[in-house]
Amino acid sequence: MFDTNEYAQRRSQLKQALSGGLVLLIGAGNIPMSSPYNSYPFRQDSTFTYFFGLQRPALAALIDLDDGSEVLFGNEQSDEDMIWHGPHVHSLRDEAAAVGIVRVRPYAELQHSIAAAQQQQRVVHYVPPYRAETSVELTKLLNLAPEQVKPGASRALIEAIVHLREIKSQAEIEELEKAQVVTREMHIAAMRFAKPDVYEYEVVAEMERVLRRHNTYAPYIPIFSRHGEILHNHTYDNLLRQGDLIVNDSGAASPCHYAGDITRTIPVGGRFSARQRAVYEVVLHAQQECIAAIRPGVAYAEVHRSSALHMVRGLSKLGLFRGDAEAIVDSGAYALCYPHGLGHQLGLDVHDMESYGEDLVGYDASHHRSSLFGLRNLRLAKPLRAGMVITVEPGIYFIPQLIANWQGQGLHSDYIDYACFNEYHDFGGIRIEDDVLVTDAGSRILGEPIPKTCEEIESFMSI
Repeated sequence: MFDTNEYAQRRSQLKQALSGGLVLLIGAGNIPMSSPYNSYPFRQDSTFTYFFGLQRPALAALIDLDDGSEVLFGNEQSDEDMIWHGPHVHSLRDEAAAVGIVRVRPYAELQHSIAAAQQQQRVVHYVPPYRAETSVELTKLLNLAPEQVKPGASRALIEAIVHLREIKSQAEIEELEKAQVVTREMHIAAMRFAKPDVYEYEVVAEMERVLRRHNTYAPYIPIFSRHGEILHNHTYDNLLRQGDLIVNDSGAASPCHYAGDITRTIPVGGRFSARQRAVYEVVLHAQQECIAAIRPGVAYAEVHRSSALHMVRGLSKLGLFRGDAEAIVDSGAYALCYPHGLGHQLGLDVHDMESYGEDLVGYDASHHRSSLFGLRNLRLAKPLRAGMVITVEPGIYFIPQLIANWQGQGLHSDYIDYACFNEYHDFGGIRIEDDVLVTDAGSRILGEPIPKTCEEIESFMSI
């Protein structure tokens, strides 16, 4: 956990941002894997972690915006739990004191506190639930019908939390840097073990070995695949072959649960073919130019557009597009091979805060989600602020079925050379991703460099 002042300051800032009522924050519970006593590893809710830091299940808290009081609700460890899981090092009351909370009540009293507030017609602010168990708890606590829970979430609370969480403190940046240390080691391990006649799952096992050795976990399901054209491919059963391109999108969590999220594309056998190198250089140039353009006040939608322009210009030289690059981007034709957004915010969640609703996190009154294929997947569009941490991850993918579908419909045939695209059916995909801190003067890539240029990757993989 961070020190007491970090959590106390966050709660103080939240109280200053809202007026009147109560803030109800519900922590996560254990999630059964196959039975009530066989649970997935516990991971605390990110919002609760941000304001309270406590990493045990079945907790909730009320923050009174009128009198400033803060109450934690939870139960001390039972004898039964102690027998099966061992005694807690500290009591719940002592853990609460470590994050600046002095009032601790049994969980059963939460219902009474909320009922009393509702009788007084006080507003109870809460964030939208993303787990069914939390939805059920909110229906009970707030006396709501199930269909009323998500619509009843407080937009004012969401906006206040987003405003706080998207600016990282120095302590948070240090946590993100810690995540990068292990993430880098994972990618280095993958480069060393990605050889012909090795199964994908064998390389993933080496990355998991890194995680276990550092006593941490992956904050999202790793993507490691010779079918990099499938954006979120979570299967690892392919045998690697000489000359395959592997998209490795993986990361580690820090001790305080901040996420690393890095992508590298590597050639099995350690050498890029001429065709692979040509496309890789297009993606790399786009990524480097976008990172250089990042600064406070720049709308990320414009940085995304810049990435699309750079890639269209590069791919036009390879014969894949024809015509004016601006027109190609405006039409959406580029999304045939770049169907996702440039990046997203990063923090306690790998797609930070998106449980609140992607549009409330990544957009604002001046930036609205596009309806264009590809561009509508842009997660972050609004202007950047110093202290944000974002991913920059352009990619080029040759998806045979999508190419065939578009060609069959004659989509954007003035701009797309389908005969050329069809020559890339067996290519796969390329994505390059770094985690970037927006600074007062521009930006900084977090962590030690991970081999990224063709020369760096080939040199490293030849060792």
